[in-house]
Amino acid sequence: MTAVGIDAVELWSGNLKLDLPETFAPVKGDDPEKYTKGLGLTSSSLPDTYEDIVTMGANAAYRLLDRKNIDLEDIGRIDVATESAFDNSKPVSTYVAGCLEDVFEGDLHHADKGERKFACLAGTQALNDAYNWIAADRHRGRSALVIATDTALYARGDAGEATQGAGAVAMLISEEPNLVELSAEYGIGSADETDFLKPNQQFPSVDGKRSVQVYLARMREALEDYKKAAGDIHPDDFIYGPFHTPYPGMVRKAAVLAYRNTIRGTDIEEEITDEIGPQPHPDNFDDNDEYQEAIRAYTDALSETEQYQNWYDDQISPTLRISRQVGNWYTGSVHIARTSALLNAVDRGIDPVGETMLVGSYGSGAQAEIHSERIREGWKDEISQLNIEEQLDDRYDLTFEEYELVHDAHNHDVDAEVDPFTAPSGEFVFDGWGRMGERKYRFVE
Repeated sequence: MTAVGIDAVELWSGNLKLDLPETFAPVKGDDPEKYTKGLGLTSSSLPDTYEDIVTMGANAAYRLLDRKNIDLEDIGRIDVATESAFDNSKPVSTYVAGCLEDVFEGDLHHADKGERKFACLAGTQALNDAYNWIAADRHRGRSALVIATDTALYARGDAGEATQGAGAVAMLISEEPNLVELSAEYGIGSADETDFLKPNQQFPSVDGKRSVQVYLARMREALEDYKKAAGDIHPDDFIYGPFHTPYPGMVRKAAVLAYRNTIRGTDIEEEITDEIGPQPHPDNFDDNDEYQEAIRAYTDALSETEQYQNWYDDQISPTLRISRQVGNWYTGSVHIARTSALLNAVDRGIDPVGETMLVGSYGSGAQAEIHSERIREGWKDEISQLNIEEQLDDRYDLTFEEYELVHDAHNHDVDAEVDPFTAPSGEFVFDGWGRMGERKYRFVE
């Protein structure tokens, strides 16, 4: 079968920055390390008053198509993944397509357009849809455009407020891709859960403790299911492990469980058993509570071993580079992690061509997916053209009072007139309302 995967990627961050240790923590009366060490975050990206999920998604897509010199007629499919949609009928992809048709020659009238929803997992589901569309040979030589775009805002005072973020990831899915080839094998862990939801409301209802438990449980199930399809795996099989990253602190919890699972039956487990003892098995305990306590003790000990810490530093920590600075991008978060890992390879002078990444996606409600991606020959040329570091450096640094104004400007229940903090340039902006209440957009040179 012809290789199918991500040919190119672009990121677009919200134009505002909220510094967590310097600006957010003092007002909240918190120790800055609650954010920098506990959550693993230094700042959040937030949208200016003229930004929303359409502008960010369209800007990422515009930059991708422009630098790749791709004609609109070469795009046969546009899928937008978001959990910040503002219309229950008209998909965000139609707005994005309209924006692109305003600046490029040609049109997207023959491109299939849709919108994917399953919390933060939807970006990966849209990626799978594009893969299947091409693999089924329904694409007629064209590529798919997958966009993950969100404004991950919480109610003020909510426990998740510090993890907020806003941004978009655009991915071009093609045959013989330059960046990564997607595996045909994947694993799913899914259950009906109410850990995080938005029943006809803008800001989420979250059971924080339950959400962490569900995330870990579904990830474990997905990994077990992936091994049924792909066979036994070893930690050394992979160069990086990009995970869904609502905040880096949660990835720390998931990573040690993934490591515990992947070392089973390997030489690494034999070494670690000599040091901290064998992994607990449920048959050796009288009840589940006793077994769970043993698992927690073993996992804590495992996380302190040299083998685990070296693995985490090599395969996981590099994936958190961007997330630490932007917060949660919901549907885009795992795709930020992939990009971070490849940027790390560029900086370290690593040549990972032919190496494999194990990618773990998750969406509350709840479902996790595990698949692998093989790094392609053209990865470095593609990833080196990103300007995400410049975008982050150029963000406007908000005071806390300005942050409150911006939050109100994006709160659907607050009627707030707030002037922009930045001047748009070379990007799409929100341009008011149409006659039927639709949102309108224009391109600012």
